[in-house]
This record gives sequence, structure tokens and C-alpha cells, in this order.
Amino acid sequence: MGISIGLVGLGSFGSGFAELFKRHPLVDRVALCDREPDRIAQFAQLESWRDKFDLRDAYGSLDEICRADLDALVIITQPWLHAPQCVQALESGKHVYSAVPIISIPDDDEILEWCDRLVETCRQTGLHYMLGETTFYRPETMFCRRMAAEGAFGDFVYAEGEYFHDVDDECNLREVTRMRLASRAGQEWIQAAKAYADRGVRGGPMHYPTHSTSGPVSVMNAHALKATCYGYANRNQDPFASGNAFSNETALYLMSNGATVRICEFREVARSGSEAFRVLGTRGSYRDGLWQTNHRAAPLTAKPLETREVSIEEMRDPLPPEVAAAWRETDGETVAYGGHGGSHAYLAHEFVDAVAHNRRPAISVYDAVRYMAMGVAAHQSALRDGETLDVPDWGNG
Repeated sequence: MGISIGLVGLGSFGSGFAELFKRHPLVDRVALCDREPDRIAQFAQLESWRDKFDLRDAYGSLDEICRADLDALVIITQPWLHAPQCVQALESGKHVYSAVPIISIPDDDEILEWCDRLVETCRQTGLHYMLGETTFYRPETMFCRRMAAEGAFGDFVYAEGEYFHDVDDECNLREVTRMRLASRAGQEWIQAAKAYADRGVRGGPMHYPTHSTSGPVSVMNAHALKATCYGYANRNQDPFASGNAFSNETALYLMSNGATVRICEFREVARSGSEAFRVLGTRGSYRDGLWQTNHRAAPLTAKPLETREVSIEEMRDPLPPEVAAAWRETDGETVAYGGHGGSHAYLAHEFVDAVAHNRRPAISVYDAVRYMAMGVAAHQSALRDGETLDVPDWGNG
């Protein structure tokens, strides 16, 4: 017997996950929720959805769908809404999948308060929370986690992660913002954002840190202890940067395993987008599709450095055959992995499987708050001109 799942938020990003969740063989029933009725209609009219979706499972608000008898909710709404909506869903008795980040607001203290509340709500309810961080399931991240499990890196020495997304890149952030603010939720955010500005609270790109932090952190299975960060403030009066103290932030972290990690979150940089990381160890290292190893097993045993290119398919973990079959494209050959390096399929499967088998999902609430805390500590450090700060931690649960 499968699970019942509600999809909350069917905008351009949320709708991209709808088919993956609907077609998963462990999902028996799908409910749809959006404040804009036409977004639900696009799926309700599909013949292929009638096996798992009934019009009685169409909802116009989070309050309504939280009252439904569903096992779990997938919340892919506007980023400033994530944490409050996830807490509400958990308190209504639903397991929760959240789009990234935990929450995106300018106030560091408020972000940490929501981290606290999410952790405590999961503890009190015993329900599962999973963060839908795409970098966690990019092929290179899966490959590096396997190599780390084998001890192939040796001791971790250094890692770096980056999210370079210029405001005028191909995925144009001005257009993304325009679309977000055009919705009813967006109009409400305009007023909320003004309240932060009136208090002099200004954010920065480190308030959206998961694409850059999750790769190195999940591979090394370590968390940040201390952060030092510097910011670059916009210099040409770009209206897009008006609510932020910085448009680019670069941080250096001391990790719990003794390694050093450099993280870059840039929104104003003349280069193509990059959502990538590199990890260096005493025995092996990964960078840009290359695995390098010296085969060192003990002092003075290193061999000449061996470098090999690793293909995307070699990097990927295999999906269960029945899941891969459900997601076959119409040509019957390729699997519909979805966006962000094919990570969408893995995110959907991990959450559904975790709920169906009542197990803790990958990217649990404890992982999510660690990614978020790295960004908060970095932003606070940048506001203090690079002062080294402790990074909050909630443990492993």
C-alpha cells in the first residue's frame, strides 16, 4: 500500500516536480493546492492524472489541505513562506518536504528562530522533514559520498563550494523576482519586506546558502564550527541589490573534522552560472568531473598521481528499477531525472520512500539547519567586517 501526498505550490518550479511525485509507484493518491486555480487546472484536465487525482483533492489554501487526511505535503512555495508553512503542516500531522532554503528573509535572528522551531516541531511530532536541496543529489555529490564512504579521500584537507548566479544570467533573477511578486503571496511580501527595510535589516546571498554548502558538507559528513566572511556591496545603484547589504559574499569555515571550507555566494559576477564544489583529501580529490588519487595507504607509500575522468552516469547512484521504469521518457530509453543536474528525481524518490517506510530522510531537519546556519553566520560576519563567529549547531538528532 502506498502513501497519499499533497503538492502545495504549483508555480513554474513546483509544477516541475508534479509528474515525478504522481508517477512514483509508492504514491497512491495525490492532492493539489495553490492559491491560483489555473495552476491546479493544468493537471486536473490531464487524463493521465485521473488514476491518482480526484477533483475533491483540489485545495485553495494551506489551511484547507492541512485538514485533509494526507500522509505528507510537498511545499514548493515562495521562499519567505517555507518555514511557517512547514511548521503548520507538521503540526497538522503531515510529513513535510520543503523547497530550499528553510526560509529566506533578511533577519538573521529570525532565521535562527525558525531553525529552532522546525527542529523542535519535528522532535515533538515525531514526523519527518526533508529539505529539497538539489546539489545533494547532483551526480558529482553522489559519487563523492561513495568515495568518502570507502575512505578514498583519506583525511579531508580542504573543500570549496560556489553558487555563482548573476542577476542577469540566463535564469534571470530580475524576471524570477517579477514573477514572484506578481502573485498574491508576492504582493503580501512587498509589505513584509518594507517592514524589514524600515528597521534597517538588510540581507545578502548567504541567506540562500544551500546550493553551495550542501555539497562539501554532505561529502565530508562534517559541520561548520567557525565562520569568517567578507562581502562585496553593489556599486552602481542597481535596484535589484537595494534590499541587500551585499551582492556577493565569500566565507571561510573551520569544520568539525579539521578541514577548511571556502564558500562563495555571488549574484553580481560576469561569468556563467555555477553550482559546483571541489573536495581535496590526503589520498584522493575531486574537481570538475575528475577523480585524482595517489593511492597513499601509509607514510611514504604514495604512487604517481592518477587522474581519471568520471562520466555522469558513473557518478549517479542507481534508482530502484521499478521507480526508474515509472519515470521512463516516452522513448522508453531515458529516465526523466528532472532539473538541476538530474537531482529532482532523486529528491522525489528519497522523500516518498522515507515516508512510505517511516525512516529519517536524507537532508533531514538537522542537515537543513546546518546548511542554513553556515549562511547566517557568514552574513553576520560580513556585516562585522570579517569577524570570526561561532556557527550555531543543533546536533545530529
